[in-house]
Amino acid sequence: MSVDMSKHFSTSALIRFTLPTIAMMIFTSCYTIVDGFFVSNYAGKTALAAVNLILPPVMMLASFGMMIGTGGSALVAKTLGEGDNARARRHFSLLIIFAFVLGSVLAVGGWFFMEPTAAVLGATGQMAKDATLYGRMMMISMPFFILQYAFQSFFVTAGKPKYGFYVIVVAGVTNIVLDFLFVGLFGWGLVGAALATNIGELIGGGIPLVYFARKRSTHLYFVRPHLRWPVIGKACANGSSEMVTNIAMSMVGILYNWQLLRFIGEDGVAAYGVIMYTAMVFAAVFMGYSIGSSPLMSFQYGAQNHTEMRSLLWKSLGLIAVASVVMFLLGQTLAAPLSTIFVSYDAALLELTAKAYRLYALCFLFMGFAIYASAFFTALNNGLVSALISFLRTLVFQVAAVIVLPMLFGIDGIWLSVTIGDALTCLVAATLMIALSGRYGYRKRGEKPAAA
Repeated sequence: MSVDMSKHFSTSALIRFTLPTIAMMIFTSCYTIVDGFFVSNYAGKTALAAVNLILPPVMMLASFGMMIGTGGSALVAKTLGEGDNARARRHFSLLIIFAFVLGSVLAVGGWFFMEPTAAVLGATGQMAKDATLYGRMMMISMPFFILQYAFQSFFVTAGKPKYGFYVIVVAGVTNIVLDFLFVGLFGWGLVGAALATNIGELIGGGIPLVYFARKRSTHLYFVRPHLRWPVIGKACANGSSEMVTNIAMSMVGILYNWQLLRFIGEDGVAAYGVIMYTAMVFAAVFMGYSIGSSPLMSFQYGAQNHTEMRSLLWKSLGLIAVASVVMFLLGQTLAAPLSTIFVSYDAALLELTAKAYRLYALCFLFMGFAIYASAFFTALNNGLVSALISFLRTLVFQVAAVIVLPMLFGIDGIWLSVTIGDALTCLVAATLMIALSGRYGYRKRGEKPAAA
């Protein structure tokens, strides 16, 4: 059965509703994590550094799926809240077709530009060859990777978050098993890791296509769409903040690698890769909650139910606060064990990675609020404010920090850059949320939020 998004959600009900999406995001991050584990332990740190160097540009292309999914689901959920289910289905079908076509175009372009991209990023010799090879193989399944990102949001809007979770579990487990076979047993190195990811992404993006074509027991399923460029434009504009966030995070990653190559060399890039592999899981929790809860806010916004909007907001802020503290403590405690999983074969690299991880983990105290703030305004169909928050977070605050802080604190300044960027973002986001609270009705003077 589909979940009724019009009902009041207690704190426990909200957690249950968003948990499948959180798990879905965690399993999605497993693609990269598992690849990193097998590449590092079976192909060596040069191959690991190559993957880490080329991965940000690949994720920049995949972020278009996040844009269509988050922006489109907010538009579709709002339309459902207004009671026009038929129009919502047409919008949904149109946006999925657009996502696949766009993904195919990006894949072709990415294939041809991968080698010069690796060169621009500073790769030379064997590292450049490995980076080009891995990046081009990622283009094979890029259309389905973009669909996978889009469907993660639309499964929630359809009231079937658990189905989305099941799909990602199947795709993630497939990727893990194939990595073990291709890289661990067959010794195919980077090619094996890339093939395992390709197959996992084909599953993650392909199964939902079959599901929504056959199942008609939800709010959403495929119908004959009407080509409406304003709908595509609205979805893209509304989800642009999530795309900006992912592109900018990739750009920050590129800048990180550039600075680390200057200050430390190949070991620095490898250490940063290990941190990002494991930090993806922490970020996936915040991203999953934000994506999972956004359709609820969009639905209530469309229904003009301000009381439930306020209830959802305050519950969300409380849950994120608790999760932030827990994740910070886990980051400090697990820094050495997590680093050991990837680079136990190199004592110096292990020591560097564990120390850097403890400094980087400070960002977990602020990251969740920064991610949720952007998703919150996307849910309200205010792509401009959402994009502004994302732009400031990454392209202004984090970029400035990763350039300036190393001048003041050396290598430690690089690891602290994300923390400073997210902390400044939280200040800006809080100011905007307070300033715009009256416009959207999610804060009312003297009124308490709904009881949990």
